[in-house]
Amino acid sequence: MTTGILFDVQHYAVHDGPGIRTIVFLKGCPLSCKWCCNPESQSFFPQLRYIDFKCKKCFDCADKCALHSVSKNDLKRAFEICKECEIKNCVENCNYDALKISGKKYEVSEVIDIVSKDIPFYNNSCGGVTFSGGEPFAQPKFLLELLKECKRININTTIETCGWCRKEDIEKSLDLVDLFLFDLKIMNDEQHKKFTGRSNKLILENLKFLAEQKKQIIIRLPLIPSITDTSENIHDIINFMNDNNLKEISIEPYHTLGIEKYTEHGLTYELPELRDIRIEEIESVKKIFIENNFNCQVA
Repeated sequence: MTTGILFDVQHYAVHDGPGIRTIVFLKGCPLSCKWCCNPESQSFFPQLRYIDFKCKKCFDCADKCALHSVSKNDLKRAFEICKECEIKNCVENCNYDALKISGKKYEVSEVIDIVSKDIPFYNNSCGGVTFSGGEPFAQPKFLLELLKECKRININTTIETCGWCRKEDIEKSLDLVDLFLFDLKIMNDEQHKKFTGRSNKLILENLKFLAEQKKQIIIRLPLIPSITDTSENIHDIINFMNDNNLKEISIEPYHTLGIEKYTEHGLTYELPELRDIRIEEIESVKKIFIENNFNCQVA
């Protein structure tokens, strides 16, 4: 059975596709967006997470670590070395739930067992399963098998994608996906490289392809102050959507709630100057899209 890495499963979601949904988060992403609120989603491997306020400094984790990577003087050292083992001893022996593992291997059948328990909620709300990430298409074989199994038991499927993936993987999924939630972040290619680490050319090509296939697509715009909310970027997105007959967009307001996750995973947040986007700024952008005849919602 095909296996893959998940970092979370959320039940009873209502903002990631129609009806009540279960969101399955696949680990690993080809982009490294500097504002990402789930930094643990970017790596393809399980990661150690250290939650400082829960830790009572008993250091049982250091005593039980087989690789002696947990140092009483330098907990950050563990983030660099723990990837070499299965990160079990220290987590299992943490007395205060201060250590966790972000990322776990699942078989397709295990994931289907989890989501199928929510079928009554899907049936009563026209809901289903949403595959998110990270980037779901970054684990293409695993994703395809999950989609096939969902369709076999008649579960509605949605994919949230950044669009940076192989066209052939999207093609294989076409008959298995009911809705694509497609991120469109920055239209200027150099700015896209600066803030996500990748060119947007492949993303735009894949989005054009999906639009040509007449698939149901909702564009998702992460609204980041002074980065994605600029007048130039908004109007470039409008022009692209008009050119490709895309009529629906969802605004995803930026928030700072995920910043502490960077420290907990031994990572550095590169945009500490960013603030939460203001309500009036969100409404202003929404008004522009509506005035240009788009169906625009705010998540």
